Amino acid sequence: MHRIFEERPEILAPVFGALGIPFPEKAAAYAVTSDATETRPLVRHVDTVLRIEPSDGDDFLLAVEAQERRDPAKSASWAYYIAYLQSKYRLPVLLLVVCRDRATAKWAAGPFDCGARGWTVQRTHPLVVGPDNLPAVTDRRTAAEKPAMTAFSALTHANSAVGDAILDVLGHALAGMEQSAAQYFSQFLDTTLGTTPAGEKWRNIVSFVNYFPGRGTLLERTFNEGTATGEAKGVVRVLEVRGISVTDETRERITACTDLARVSEWLDRAGTVERAEDLFTDTPEAPESV
Repeated sequence: MHRIFEERPEILAPVFGALGIPFPEKAAAYAVTSDATETRPLVRHVDTVLRIEPSDGDDFLLAVEAQERRDPAKSASWAYYIAYLQSKYRLPVLLLVVCRDRATAKWAAGPFDCGARGWTVQRTHPLVVGPDNLPAVTDRRTAAEKPAMTAFSALTHANSAVGDAILDVLGHALAGMEQSAAQYFSQFLDTTLGTTPAGEKWRNIVSFVNYFPGRGTLLERTFNEGTATGEAKGVVRVLEVRGISVTDETRERITACTDLARVSEWLDRAGTVERAEDLFTDTPEAPESV
């Protein structure tokens, strides 16, 4: 039935007319190959695909894409992903696009239409989450109770003015987490934020806010800094995060010390002392290392 359109293209006009879609009376029509098989792989990867099995309804797939900027090619790619997944798994598909830029989020919401002559044959209408519709987690209690949501909030708001505040409360929440969980969230943001200013901010936080009060352990990253200067900064940072006042004189004494063993001892004690000056109690005076 379809071959007649190839052999008698003049019937396109009346057929389109019957559908109520304008079609020019004069138009050239050329047959192109209908074989959609690729002789080489066409690489297409969805960032994440989840099968959702709700207790109150039918299963569906959720395709998740992270989008950093506008990309005209994505409208076709997203339509392909949805059609492919629906065909392969025989399940409804939703597409969620994650953006940390407001302009990109507005664009990604679409809808993106595929059609011609005023008729839409396919429409892609993604769900979009971005700075304007995802809450910013800036209080410590929520960060401690919902670290995954806080981490996602930090990623989404990475380019927002509130981004630093989210990273700060999440950094503070690390102290109350089981060590493997703390390492996971630390590495997750380290990777996803990359070399952005927010990424640098996060690496600065986890480089120093790595003492687990009451557990007597330090994350290996602090010790791997390898210098007394790095650990001295860590001492000051731990005190500040705990809300302990550090005078200029005390700060100078800590950061000026080049004795790695002594600074390491201060770092061990920084999580338990009540005053910054208590770091130096019972600490024997010794000549500074050259």
